[in-house]
Amino acid sequence: MSENKDQGTGGAQRPREEGGAPGRVVGTPSPAAERRLLPEGDISAPEGAGEELDEQSAKRAERVVAAFFLLAFAASVAFIAYYIGWSGRHGGMHGIDRARESNLWLGGTMTLAFLAMAIGVTIWVRRLMTSKPIVQERHELRADDATREAFSKTFLDGAQESGITKRPLLRRTLLLAAAPLGLAPLVLLRDLGPLPEKRLRHTWWGEAVRKAQAQGKKGVRLVVDGTNKPLKVSDFATPGGMITVLPEGIEEHTEHPLNEVAKAVTILINIPADQFKPVKGRENWHVNGIVAYSKICTHVGCPAALYEQTTHHILCPCHQSTFDATEGAKVIFGPAARPLPQLPLAEEDGYLVATGDFPEPIGPSFWERG
Repeated sequence: MSENKDQGTGGAQRPREEGGAPGRVVGTPSPAAERRLLPEGDISAPEGAGEELDEQSAKRAERVVAAFFLLAFAASVAFIAYYIGWSGRHGGMHGIDRARESNLWLGGTMTLAFLAMAIGVTIWVRRLMTSKPIVQERHELRADDATREAFSKTFLDGAQESGITKRPLLRRTLLLAAAPLGLAPLVLLRDLGPLPEKRLRHTWWGEAVRKAQAQGKKGVRLVVDGTNKPLKVSDFATPGGMITVLPEGIEEHTEHPLNEVAKAVTILINIPADQFKPVKGRENWHVNGIVAYSKICTHVGCPAALYEQTTHHILCPCHQSTFDATEGAKVIFGPAARPLPQLPLAEEDGYLVATGDFPEPIGPSFWERG
């Protein structure tokens, strides 16, 4: 009866173990004092541990750290030298190969500079700074005079222990390595220029026409983009068609062909004669309804390469600027501010030829300011 009574009052108590110790309540964790992860008492390092350095090893580490700092300095100088002396040569108007070269050298030298600095600082901390245990107590945010004095003393002690005052070689090479890195952001301001000047006012169509006319020809022949095949009028006689063309010889006779192609790329459209409305003063700029417009949208320079045969509208897929091909590619919808520039065309020996450059700068309107 007594046993049942004891169980009823507690509901889950076990009988007392021998010696009078109370039993564990069911569902509660067992005592685990003997399995503590940390021992009781003072766990700090022995007094004086880590406060002395082997000066011979420290000297070797000092030279290694200085070498990494010098490497960081050299890489930073190489970054600035390449950026100023090589990346912007020829006016900075370079193609994919030059961009790849620029990214390789600028990215490689800057990465090497930061990596060498990081390695040098890491070795400095691991090999040249003492490992004296530091205990920091929490205090109120407002610091009194005694705290300031204590901080000043701690700071000076830390500077002494770090070796920056004792080892002038480290101090000087660190400052030398950090100086060019501080100037690098200022040098990057050069990316705001140089100005394009008049490079965007003209395309290679004008140069190609001048060379062709110097040889007694009417103009430069149009070639199909991708095949470089000269285009005959009979090859493009079906109304409603559109094709991308370039001036003949642009890839063989230019220093940076990709740049010139990007500016000279042109769309050719065959418009039915009963729907064609030539712009005043440009009545002879077409050949049997075949007209040529710059493929570069006058909004932000996207390729205006979509064409609706039924409406004869040229569309730019980026921001939906729409141009009417039947009326000088005037803007009928979207954010573009002006029509696509038109290229004057003629026929010579059955081939389509351009007789001049675009009369106004191609591309976004702000390019005109170049």
